[in-house]
Amino acid sequence: MISTQDIRDKELINIFDGKSLGYVSDIEINLEKGRIEALIVPAQSGFFSLFSRENEYIIKWKDIKKIGEDVILVEVKNIYYSEEENEEYGEIDDDLK
Repeated sequence: MISTQDIRDKELINIFDGKSLGYVSDIEINLEKGRIEALIVPAQSGFFSLFSRENEYIIKWKDIKKIGEDVILVEVKNIYYSEEENEEYGEIDDDLK
């Protein structure tokens, strides 16, 4: 079994383009179903947005392909942004609201 802390210590790599997405900053959990719905990753941006929750990527659990010893491999063609970024970058999936 893997703990949430173990997930947060692993780097996310997008196998679609080979880029690093960073490290998990938060986990979205569906308490009714008792499962993880998504991983939240800070978007790589400027220094002044370090303390802002507006610059985040949402990685759906279904997009996780493999959790390894050091990394989590995900396959995402379209990154979903947090609701705050929705206005700037486009709609997010209704399942994530």
